[in-house]
This record gives sequence, structure tokens and C-alpha cells, in this order.
Amino acid sequence: MSQTADKMKFTRYQMLIIAFLSFIQFTVILDFMVIAPLGAMLMDILHMSPTQFGWAVSGYAFSAGISGLLAAGFADRYDRKHFLLFFYTGFVIGSVLCGIATDFQFLLVARVVTGLFGGVIASVSLAIVADLFPYGQRSRVMGFVQMSFAASQIAGIPVGIYLANTLGWHAPFLLIASISTCVGIAIARWMKPVDIHLAAASVVRHSPFDHLRRTLSDLHYRKAFLTTGLLSIGGFLMMPFSSAFMVNNTAISMAELPLVFMCTGIASIVVLPMVGKISDAFGKFRIFMIGTLIASVMVVVFTHLSVTPLWEIVAVNIILFAGIMSRMVPATALMTAVPDVVDRGAFMSVNASLQQISGGVASIVAGAIVVQHSSSGPLEHYDILGYLCVGLMFLCIGLLYGIHKHVEHKLRDPARAPANAEWKEHVSLES
Repeated sequence: MSQTADKMKFTRYQMLIIAFLSFIQFTVILDFMVIAPLGAMLMDILHMSPTQFGWAVSGYAFSAGISGLLAAGFADRYDRKHFLLFFYTGFVIGSVLCGIATDFQFLLVARVVTGLFGGVIASVSLAIVADLFPYGQRSRVMGFVQMSFAASQIAGIPVGIYLANTLGWHAPFLLIASISTCVGIAIARWMKPVDIHLAAASVVRHSPFDHLRRTLSDLHYRKAFLTTGLLSIGGFLMMPFSSAFMVNNTAISMAELPLVFMCTGIASIVVLPMVGKISDAFGKFRIFMIGTLIASVMVVVFTHLSVTPLWEIVAVNIILFAGIMSRMVPATALMTAVPDVVDRGAFMSVNASLQQISGGVASIVAGAIVVQHSSSGPLEHYDILGYLCVGLMFLCIGLLYGIHKHVEHKLRDPARAPANAEWKEHVSLES
């Protein structure tokens, strides 16, 4: 094995960090996703209207987007380990509040609290990845960390629904709080300080507002923010109505729907590490383009399905998600190399906020396009969402190419790459 290949291996401490970040993302994603399947139960027990339940769901997303912007100015002023633990503790408190809520108002406040703290966690985790892993390893790291989404589909949501049915709807939130507490204690005990960015005195000299303003005024950062927004809108456009489309247009039953998501989740656990590995080996932008081609074809196929056998639906979903993951993993890894070390926390916080806000925008756009004339009738104009999604995918190729060239130049610039000597061993693979 070559010396370069040997250096590409994860150390034991790096593997521990990957495990910590994966468990964190699992709990945050599960908390965000588990409330939707509990909708019927919550509306019945808490006497909530559909509008009130919609507010309970969106309250998390909006507060998460706001908190990311508010935290951006402070994100590079503290040890990232302490910053992470502070917000993770708030997330645990929010989950406990959800687990003891007694009415709609209480639950809404609890979801807002959970979003205020949970919305910052992903950005801090990405900053930690950028600080602790060289550029040539980051796609693999993101592949493992993003497996938490698939794990929540396979194990988390079914277990949460089972607990809600047997012990009451509070149980899933209290379980999430319990798991999160154990993870937080382990991080406090075994994670080392992550404070390389504090060596730059400029972060301390600037006020939080000035630091945020400086981050937002950087041209390269703004291009990355635009790309993130369009990537997120394209990724979320089809999601709000995908289940309804499969049930009403392809004629699979509600009982078969969990099987589709479970099979897709299992396949994602296999695909994500592979995507991360080949992205680091053959070039992040190159794999992003291949993923875009696969995803765009499958989006058109999926949105034009009519009555279809279950096995075909599962196969189409697996290939579609493989294409989507082949875009998101390398794109996220590329984004981690855009900010300078002193701006990583602020950049990631703004980026995470844009993802939350863009998801809301995508849902509004999708709702304005899709038409359903009866509660059990087929969805119309879903194919238009597909074409819009494909158009955004190809637009993002051009935008991400500019980011790719900027990152290549930056990694070869000794003045801007603090770990330049280490990264240069891997940059040649990205050319």
C-alpha cells in the first residue's frame, strides 16, 4: 500500500468523531422527521386542526433557519466542541419539552425551542469535519454522516411509531432525548478541543455582527450560498408530495409505502459510503456531474409513472436516491473547502439556514404547482415539478463548477490553505 493511500485511512480518533457526528445527526433528523407520522395521533389527542399541526411542523424549520443566522456571528469565537455541546444540550431540552407537552401551544413552543438549537448543530458538525479531516477524506466522512438519514428511515421512524402506539406519543421524543443525552456525555468525555480557528486574532477583534457581515460580503461565499439554495430547492421540490404521488398515481397501498422507504434506506446505507469513497478518489465535481445525470433521468421517469408494480417503484426509488446522494455528498464536501478556517463556523451556519429556508420555499412552490381535484384522486402537474427539478439540477452544475475551480485554486495557494502540504497529495485526484 502506498504512503498516500495509508494516509487516507481514518485514524481511531477520526473514526470516533465520525461516530459522534453520525449519532448526532441521527437524533436531530429523527426528531425532525418523526413528528409527521404522528400527525393523526397528535391532532386527535391534542385536538389540533390541520393548520395547527402544520404550524407545529414548520415551527421547527423556521426557528432553525433563524437561529443559524443569529449564531453565525458567534460560531468562530468559541471552541467548536463547546459550541456543539451548548446547542446539543438545548436540543435535548427541546426534545424533553416535546415529550411532556400537553396541548398545541406547549407543543408549538417546544418545537420552536428544539429548532432554535437543533438548526445550528448541522453547521457546527460540518465545521468540525472541515477542521479535523483533510479535503481528500471529506466525501467519505459525509457519506458516513449522511447515513444517519437512511438509518432514521429504516430503524428510527418505525421504532418511534411503535413506541407511540404502545406507550403514547410522548415516548419517541423522550427516547430521542435519552439517546442524545448519552451521546452528549460521550462527546464531553472523549472529544478533544476543536479550536484551531481561535489562533486567528481577527475573529476575536471583530464583533459578531461584523463577522457575519464580512462573511456575507465575500463574493465566493455568496456564490456558494446561491448554489446551496438552488441545490436545496431542487432537492426538496418533489419530497412533500412524493408519498401522495406513489399512493394516488402509482396505486401502491399505504401499507406498502413503508416498505418503499425501508428498501430505499437500506440501499442508501450501502450506496453512501461508496459514493464518498469514489468522490474522494476520482473527483468530487466529476461524481457530482454523474450523479446529476442519473438523478435527472430518474426524476423524469418517476414523475411520469402511472399504475406500477411495487418492485418497480422500489427499484426506481433506489436508483433515484443513489443519483441524489451522488450529488449531495460531493457537493457538501466541496462546500466545506470554500470558507477560510476563521470563517468556517459562520459560513456553515448561514449555509444551514439557507437549506432550511430553501426547503420551505420549495414546499410552497410545489404546493402552488401540484393539483388534486379530490382527496383520493391522482396528483396533476407532478411532472412539471420534475422538469423544474431537472432544470435546477443542470443549473447547479454550472454554479458548482465555479466553486470547484475556486477550491482547486485555493488548495494550491499556500497563503490560504493552512494544511496545504497535506492536502496537495489529494488535490491531483480532483483535477
